[in-house]
Amino acid sequence: MRSQKEIVLNTKIMDTLKGLNLSGKAVAAGKGIIEDEEIQAIQEYANTVSLKRLGYNDHGPVHMRMVALNGLIMLGLIRSANIQTSLEREECGSFEDSLIAVLMAGFLHDIGMSLGRQDHEIHSAYLAYPILDRLLRQVYDGNIQKQVTVRSLALEGISGHMGNRVIHSLEAGILLVADGCDMTKGRARIPMAISGAPKVGDIHKYSANSIEEVRISQGHEQPIRIEIAMSSEVGLFQVEEVLLGKIAASTVKQYIELYALVEQGEPKRYL
Repeated sequence: MRSQKEIVLNTKIMDTLKGLNLSGKAVAAGKGIIEDEEIQAIQEYANTVSLKRLGYNDHGPVHMRMVALNGLIMLGLIRSANIQTSLEREECGSFEDSLIAVLMAGFLHDIGMSLGRQDHEIHSAYLAYPILDRLLRQVYDGNIQKQVTVRSLALEGISGHMGNRVIHSLEAGILLVADGCDMTKGRARIPMAISGAPKVGDIHKYSANSIEEVRISQGHEQPIRIEIAMSSEVGLFQVEEVLLGKIAASTVKQYIELYALVEQGEPKRYL
């Protein structure tokens, strides 16, 4: 059964896709991936492994939908600034093809957590391959070149989402930052509730638990403005140790302005 958060995010994803007024392929891809039972099942099991076995934060259906939505919003802002995606610049595809690649990468990037944390991005890539193949065959209806191109782009985003491998496409860079932006306190709620004795890595949970909201909007100086609102300065750890590293490794770094806002304090600008 889908949670209320999943249902809300599904609606936001579809509204975002429809709002971009494209040919309809991205909307069809969104509908297909949201309704796919295999994806739902592996997302849920990945979250069980992450939360209950490993004591990590949310790596399930809500997180993967949130990352997909973040990526779609950022791509829309890039498009509004008349910046071409890698597929457009290389004349291999359209903006809509880039959108589909980021959408699917967002939904599948953490399914490797179903096996464990170590190298989960690589596990995610090979687990995602047959799923991407199946879904993209439906979206592109026999256009093998588009199917292969979008599949490859999505796999680059999935395998590169940890920021520890060099990525080259704008689309993969978008996914990297989109993943880093899902850091609000909801992701840490369950591990905080079930945690026992203090252990290595708890700073990530306490830091994430102080993040109230992440806002992605049109920037004043750059196309993408990211604002992180937090209840205490411990949240700066999450910004400085997680998000900044991902932005630094991303191909879209030059298009981002980043602010952290501590309650009743002056905004701190990083980029």
